[in-house]
Amino acid sequence: MDKKVINIETAPAPIGPYNQAIKTGNLLFISGQIALVPGQDILSNGTIEEETHQVMKNLSAILNSEGADFSNVVKTTIFLSEMVHFTTVNEVYGQYFSSAYPARETVAVKGLPRNVNVEISMIAAL
Repeated sequence: MDKKVINIETAPAPIGPYNQAIKTGNLLFISGQIALVPGQDILSNGTIEEETHQVMKNLSAILNSEGADFSNVVKTTIFLSEMVHFTTVNEVYGQYFSSAYPARETVAVKGLPRNVNVEISMIAAL
């Protein structure tokens, strides 16, 4: 199996022993992204809207590095610190897709890295 490691400067560096993404065949598996600002060790988390937009920008940068965009995404997983954020995150997330939405699940978890409120991972077909 051919595996290409993706780590780019226009998305936040991993904060653990993982890569931003792995490409194998025509699939791109993007690790969960939080609202870290690329090239800095700060969070863009003033509001849940700002936090979600930063997460989507980070995901977009990784997709773009492989010549893809949100239209290539076939599956997402959204992790929330609390389900109270569901509607707001859903509204922001929806702005990045056309009507051909990917498959998705959204779950509330006990905690997320750096105490953020949202983390999103994706799988894209290239």
